[in-house]
Amino acid sequence: MLMLALTGIAAQAQLKINFSGERPANKLKIAEAAVANLYVDSVDESALVEGAIRGMLKELDPHSTYATAAEVKAMNEPLQGNFEGIGVQFNIVEDTLLVIQPVVNGPSEKVGIMAGDRIVSVNDTTIAGVKMPRSDIMKRLRGPKGTEVRLGIIRRGADGVIPFTVKRDKIPLHTVNAAYMIRPGVGYIRIESFGSTTYREFMEKAQMLANQGMRDLILDLQDNGGGYLQAAVDIADEFLNGGDLIVYTEGRAVRRMEYKARGGGIMASGKVVILVNELTASAAEIVSGAVQDQDRGTIVGRRTFAKGLVQRPVEFSDGSMIRLTVAHYYTPSGRCIQKPYRKGEPEEYALDFEKRLKHGELTNRDSIHFNDSLRYYTLRKHRTVYGGGGIMPDIFVPLDTLQYSYYHRKLAAKNIIINSALKYIDNERKSLKRKYDSFEQFERSFEVPEQLIDGIVAEGEKQGVKPKDDEELKRTAAMLRIQLKALVARDLWDMNEYFRIMNENSDIVKEGLKTLGL
Repeated sequence: MLMLALTGIAAQAQLKINFSGERPANKLKIAEAAVANLYVDSVDESALVEGAIRGMLKELDPHSTYATAAEVKAMNEPLQGNFEGIGVQFNIVEDTLLVIQPVVNGPSEKVGIMAGDRIVSVNDTTIAGVKMPRSDIMKRLRGPKGTEVRLGIIRRGADGVIPFTVKRDKIPLHTVNAAYMIRPGVGYIRIESFGSTTYREFMEKAQMLANQGMRDLILDLQDNGGGYLQAAVDIADEFLNGGDLIVYTEGRAVRRMEYKARGGGIMASGKVVILVNELTASAAEIVSGAVQDQDRGTIVGRRTFAKGLVQRPVEFSDGSMIRLTVAHYYTPSGRCIQKPYRKGEPEEYALDFEKRLKHGELTNRDSIHFNDSLRYYTLRKHRTVYGGGGIMPDIFVPLDTLQYSYYHRKLAAKNIIINSALKYIDNERKSLKRKYDSFEQFERSFEVPEQLIDGIVAEGEKQGVKPKDDEELKRTAAMLRIQLKALVARDLWDMNEYFRIMNENSDIVKEGLKTLGL
């Protein structure tokens, strides 16, 4: 029962509470009622409640979270496989929205919007030269399917602002961003995340590569932050035999749930190499752990992120949601994927990457030590694997801290590299398309102009970014040539071509090929 009593003048006001309820939740209700009714200033009760929920979850694990309705929508879009908008890939260059590519058969392409166009206004609101946040621009461009948006566009070679009216539609979001034959008989597929369309995308790409003669596969899960459990289970199933355990979940109030392979998958035979790194997490770790524990393939790279907590959504009528951790993920051998954490200390958890780097784990395998109590064995060959969080690769590839110099990182942080690439492709798009009929021709003969490198160096100096010596400049220029060529290829074609260039200079990809005897 809640009893509120005010006695005496305001300065002597007291709140008398009779708290006879046995459940701690009643205390929370009383506290909220007291603040809402008696606090000296007006309060937003919704904000109070949301703050209380966030504070409560903060005392649990690092992945139990609360999200508002808007945050839930933004969080779910990449997993659902589509959003509603005008269908362009874009970037912001000198405070102006530059169209990189319209989505093929998307609403913008259908009305004639082209790569290189600059969108300067949306529904008569100027968005160029006003330093509008990227998130605000996206809000104006996106909207319900079937609604119209008026765009003002400046096009190179045309006078004035060209008006376009675009009817918004569903725009697909692809999670498989590269698939090609990296070597004769060897396919390469890179999965960015695990969403509702990932399995379908994977199967389409795997079948395409099989038709091109793929026998073995390199599956790239580097930087893959995870996503839907079922997508991971379905893809792992394509590598395993019928009845093979893929993953199981178990929690205090949630009984053990096992996920097993049906068998007969598209990659049931042939060699499999999975590439991972310190940002490979969650659903990506499920696939990696299943393939490793079932001795179905080789894991190459560095120890994965170690996110193995199962969240169950608790939805509210206003569209907001709690994602509450209810169980852990376990690999077939019984390893818990989740790394240790201390409840209520998310800051310490967030510093895990820095700790790994400081202790040498990312650069030297000998720096990694496991307690014997964490020893497990694979299910067929009985090889030793370790628990304690994440998936430790079979073949370790150290992080090359020299590949990207400090000077390079500073240039990248100030967007000098990407902006210079965008300006170059914007100026040279037509001539490049005339010169290169195919990506293969581009890959063989295109060389990054020296004036593009010189321009980046000059812009860096203008913004106070300089190399410490000629050696650092030389190393940075070599990496810039590779990166810029890949960025130009991306803008002329797509992400697939970007990775075709970058992969030829990736230590992890090279080690994956070496594992296959190439």
